[in-house]
Amino acid sequence: MTRLTAFLLALLPALPAGAHPHVFADVGLALTLDARDRVVSVDVTWRYDDFFSLLILEDMGLDPDGDGVLTGAELDQLARFDLDNWYEGFEGDLYLYSGGKKLDLGAPDFVDVRMVGGQIESVHRRSVDPAPADGLVIRPYDPTYYIAFTANLPVTLPDRCSARVTKPDLDAADRALQAELAKVPEDQFEVIEMGETFADRIDVTCAPLP
Repeated sequence: MTRLTAFLLALLPALPAGAHPHVFADVGLALTLDARDRVVSVDVTWRYDDFFSLLILEDMGLDPDGDGVLTGAELDQLARFDLDNWYEGFEGDLYLYSGGKKLDLGAPDFVDVRMVGGQIESVHRRSVDPAPADGLVIRPYDPTYYIAFTANLPVTLPDRCSARVTKPDLDAADRALQAELAKVPEDQFEVIEMGETFADRIDVTCAPLP
């Protein structure tokens, strides 16, 4: 979660820590493979929900007429709004695993930002410590669960590869969350990192190279 996101979340009604997400974002991914079928970079698309998009636009003084259409100058101002505030050690709410090992991802490079039906959609690119695409596991989530990421947008891969999205067991995840919340005294504020419990899982498989 970026500092800007944290600031905007302060504008939302106060809720118990970890009770439910405050922001919703659809996620899309486009993986680039090298000649050895190793993933070397990933383009990440985040499409933010209508309300959060409105908060961003109002906070930045954009779209004053409220028509959901931004000028080129406004889009330039919006660019990198969710990238420039990444703090040291922030993992970008994206986790890739190969053979059970978490892969190192590079800092984000801005690709694009646009409006889609009144929602902000941003795209950034991250380099990946090269690893075989076949068997890759991807988990998009905010550990604190302030933002609920859902893999609803396309996962783009070469034709010989495919991606299977597995949704979490929400009932089991909610029971686990309630069990953790019960451990927190009512008069204390504590951030509970339960995002992974609610996260989609994306499994990549690829046919052998010819």
